Amino acid sequence: MKKIAYIASECVPFIKTGGLADVVGTLPRIFDKKHYDVRVIIPNYMCLPAKFKEKMRYLTHFHMDIGWKQQYVGVMYMEYEGVPVYFIDNEYYFNGFNIYGDIKWDIEKFCYFSKAALSILPSIGFQPDIVHCHDWQAGLVPVYLKTLFANNPFYSSMKSIMTIHNLQFQGRWDVKTLQEYSGLPDYVFTPDKLEMYKDASMLKGGLVYADKISTVSNTYSYEIQTPQYGEGLHGLLSARHESLWGIVNGIDYNDYNPATDKKIYKNYTTKNFRKNKVENKLALQKKLGLPEDKNAYMIGIISRLTDQKGLDLVDRIMNDICTDGTQFVVLGTGDRRYEDMFKYYQGIHPAKVSANIYYSDALSHEMYAACDAMLVPSRFEPCGLTQLMALRYGTLPIVRETGGLKDTVIPYNEFDGSGTGFSFANYDAFELLNTINYSKRIFFDYKEAWENMQIRAMEQNYSWSNSAEIYQRLYDQV
Repeated sequence: MKKIAYIASECVPFIKTGGLADVVGTLPRIFDKKHYDVRVIIPNYMCLPAKFKEKMRYLTHFHMDIGWKQQYVGVMYMEYEGVPVYFIDNEYYFNGFNIYGDIKWDIEKFCYFSKAALSILPSIGFQPDIVHCHDWQAGLVPVYLKTLFANNPFYSSMKSIMTIHNLQFQGRWDVKTLQEYSGLPDYVFTPDKLEMYKDASMLKGGLVYADKISTVSNTYSYEIQTPQYGEGLHGLLSARHESLWGIVNGIDYNDYNPATDKKIYKNYTTKNFRKNKVENKLALQKKLGLPEDKNAYMIGIISRLTDQKGLDLVDRIMNDICTDGTQFVVLGTGDRRYEDMFKYYQGIHPAKVSANIYYSDALSHEMYAACDAMLVPSRFEPCGLTQLMALRYGTLPIVRETGGLKDTVIPYNEFDGSGTGFSFANYDAFELLNTINYSKRIFFDYKEAWENMQIRAMEQNYSWSNSAEIYQRLYDQV
């Protein structure tokens, strides 16, 4: 029996801001319970939903040295869908309505969390073979394991894995502050360990000290070894390339299933999608006040509205996209600049553009079912889940060839009739426009080729069970 502790700052269904929460909340449920005992450790945020708070029970508490002070560490517990979840309780750190805020405060909070996550293990009677740490918030766990905890026999055989979900976020602050918050010895704050361009980085610490490193797609694992995508850590990552695994995230195939999805207007399968998918389009057009036209080419964007997502490219060509026969539906929130941009285009093209500047899970499902194509022109994309959901619903992704987008979308080839979507290589607005125009041509003029592509898209398997098999191989190697 292999014992594994997942240590992370978020986890579905308790708290989520991004894809990290999906991985931590879903993977542990997939492993075969006969061979893997996987448990999750997250903070007990004050803003967790009351329905979960009511089910938690108190296990234990103690005080722990962190830096120059002593801090209370409480442990709350509940089992969720067969997975034991431990919540580290400390009102001083985990109060407030948001889980992230001021970066300096976040750094102090997650220094505490990293040390507490290891410290609770003896008192909950769990001695994992592997601690699987996610992103910078758990970056100090491998560091503590090999320094302050190294001489304690309880911890001496534990191995650690560090998973990068997004390399942009690294938990960086000045060396002196991080020394004070973490209580780590001086010798770890050197350029070959935690120091980074005169500051200190919690993520870098995790990457230096972890036994293995993984990230959320194969292509991204190569990209982050280059200066363009490496965010200053490319040297370290290429030095550790033999320990680096790229494993694509999955999606929940029960939740995202056009045959059974209760959030969509009309269910469909590969057998009847030609008739029923169109019903979803007409229903969405009616709901959003767009002209009801089953022959319109409907493009969707479901995204955080930020620079990373390639929306500056969309801005440059938006008027060219909104030609006759095309409708453009947006769902998401983010930078004011992009929120205003989509509202502006809705104002100019009210019969073509619907800008929904909020987030709604129900509307996202309706869009996956209704749209013909889903646009994901990201500048970089560690994994990306939008394109996986789109494929599942036979909505063809139009993506830039980067990270997980490149790994999961096969570009259409009209000569051998292969492909599950459309892609372009360079970060260039006109290349994006040409790709969109090409997709329009196939949609309007080569209906059979388009429908065959939809069937291939719907038959792809990006469920979590695929990812879990590869993670099991990684655990066996460690």
